[in-house]
Amino acid sequence: MEYRVLPHGIEVKASCFDLDETLSCGQCFRWDQLGPGNWRGVVSGRTIIVRQSEDVLLLEGADLADFQELWRPYFDLDRDYNALRQEMAEHPVLAPIVAFAPGIHILAQPAWEALCSFLISQNNNIPRIRSIVSRLCADFGEPLADGLFAFPTPEALACVTLEQLAPLRCGYRAPYLIDAARKVADGHLDLEAIARLPLDEARERLRSVKGVGPKVAECVLLYGMGRMDAFPADVWIKRTMGILFPQGLPSCFAHCAGLAQQYIYHWSRCGPGREILQEQSS
Repeated sequence: MEYRVLPHGIEVKASCFDLDETLSCGQCFRWDQLGPGNWRGVVSGRTIIVRQSEDVLLLEGADLADFQELWRPYFDLDRDYNALRQEMAEHPVLAPIVAFAPGIHILAQPAWEALCSFLISQNNNIPRIRSIVSRLCADFGEPLADGLFAFPTPEALACVTLEQLAPLRCGYRAPYLIDAARKVADGHLDLEAIARLPLDEARERLRSVKGVGPKVAECVLLYGMGRMDAFPADVWIKRTMGILFPQGLPSCFAHCAGLAQQYIYHWSRCGPGREILQEQSS
């Protein structure tokens, strides 16, 4: 991967990466689009504006230390996505799906933030999830520059009441957030340790949190713990898999199941798969 340190940020050559596809495909909720290929976000208490022009990313305001420590792993810039895409494109069913949004990367989000975000995501749409997460940060996160806020720590949420969470309008999910915060804050739930466990054991540990079912656990594993072998399945995925892969994803793709899932999800929600699902249900 090629990059240059500029006076106003870091410029990165990212030939197999599409910023718009990656940040709008439903895996993250703390980025605001300022225009095509132009986003502002908050990650781990740091704000940034990222722009893309063709295959070049500009991380405005980032220095080399920030890039190496946070943004390079966050955008998963060292993984060979081209090789994974080519591997999946050899399968006749996956080939057109991968071709629809080939620039998606799986983001390396903080595990705690992913846990809370996907608890909130249950039976919710993306705009509403973003709104609830934004209010959660504004009410309980540390203030940052430009009117933005860090994601609240487990300790900050562990002592709140249901009444204090009511303005978020997250409904039945509020007790789930409090339970998760208390378990993480008191050490009962060690997210770093869980990330290193065998997949089935990690799933079981995450499901000790109220409200964490199979789908939320898989989302936390994939988006917050870097487990590319996890496979989140919501309604869109289940319906699509029932048509495309009724016996499940071929085992040869187990090592990149999470990326395959993201391609399938985006294709079924925003691409040709949407029409196919509509025809099947009519």
